[in-house]
Amino acid sequence: MSELLVRPARPEDYDAWLPLWLGYNAFYGREGATAPAESITRLTWSRFFDALEPMECLVAEADGRLIGLAHIIFHRNTMLEGSTCYLQDLFAAPDIRGRGIGRALIEALYARARAAGAQRVYWHTHETNARARGLYDQVAAHGGFLLYRKDL
Repeated sequence: MSELLVRPARPEDYDAWLPLWLGYNAFYGREGATAPAESITRLTWSRFFDALEPMECLVAEADGRLIGLAHIIFHRNTMLEGSTCYLQDLFAAPDIRGRGIGRALIEALYARARAAGAQRVYWHTHETNARARGLYDQVAAHGGFLLYRKDL
């Protein structure tokens, strides 16, 4: 693998981003009948380039190929003066994992969040995602919180 570049996604990256997005969703069991509808995928992509949306997409690129993604959302927090950055999705191409892509995306996310004035970055992962948790334990602190949700 040549030099790894992490950069903001560009509109013309859609076709290269799409397999990563689909792979991310498949990793969490969202494929086939449970995959996001194409309309949701297109809407998500469009939000990354809408100045009124607080969402952004970072991509990792090597050898002219997109090999990773990080989707982030900036929002307010009741405990901080500045904004908070939520890392919603992080994914590296399965055939090239273990080469620092996740760490590079997280470090670039930290830099982006600092530049935006965010005071905190946070994310969650599934408890069974042991490989990712090994990295996360090195680059952040586990706050001990459990995630609860209700789909409406």
